Amino acid sequence: MFTVYGMADSGNCYKVKLALEQLKLPYQWVEVNTTKGETRSEEFLACNPNGQVPTLELEDGSFLPESGAILGYLAEGTPLLPAERLERARVLQWMFFEQYSHEPCIAVARAIQRYQPPDSPRRAELPRLQERGNKALAVMEQHLKKEPFFAAGRYTIADIALYAYTHCAADGGFDLAGYPAVSAWLARVKAQPRHVPLG
Repeated sequence: MFTVYGMADSGNCYKVKLALEQLKLPYQWVEVNTTKGETRSEEFLACNPNGQVPTLELEDGSFLPESGAILGYLAEGTPLLPAERLERARVLQWMFFEQYSHEPCIAVARAIQRYQPPDSPRRAELPRLQERGNKALAVMEQHLKKEPFFAAGRYTIADIALYAYTHCAADGGFDLAGYPAVSAWLARVKAQPRHVPLG
């Protein structure tokens, strides 16, 4: 059985939970409160020296951090990760896009809105984050006008990766009404078998 060290409100941790549920893999969840410094404990750092969630404990007792790496590991040999070379590369393309162009804006804006007090200096970052996040959403919109999913013509871990923070982008001040293809894709992802909500 797998063990997930994660935070229920984290989109990155949600990716792992959603994949585990949809692949029907047994796991136990250990809630780790990052806001209380629990990822900085000596015990946790021994599992993941980077001190972040999610971290997956494998059945042999070893640890695998980073949500994208975990998704790839769990999906290997399943329909969620294509075997064909270019299709697999397209999955990775969108997962890299999520980590470099999407998550640093949309997830960070959400975190500031949810966890920082109204007078936090970090709120000054929001206009820039929202501008960059909207650029990422526009890229997604253009792709989803032509394709039902992000890679291989079907639901894959690329969709899981991008869904996690897109479906709650409103928490960061993003208005998805201007992205009808993205909104339709969100509905398709939510309709997948064994879908579970964030939290």
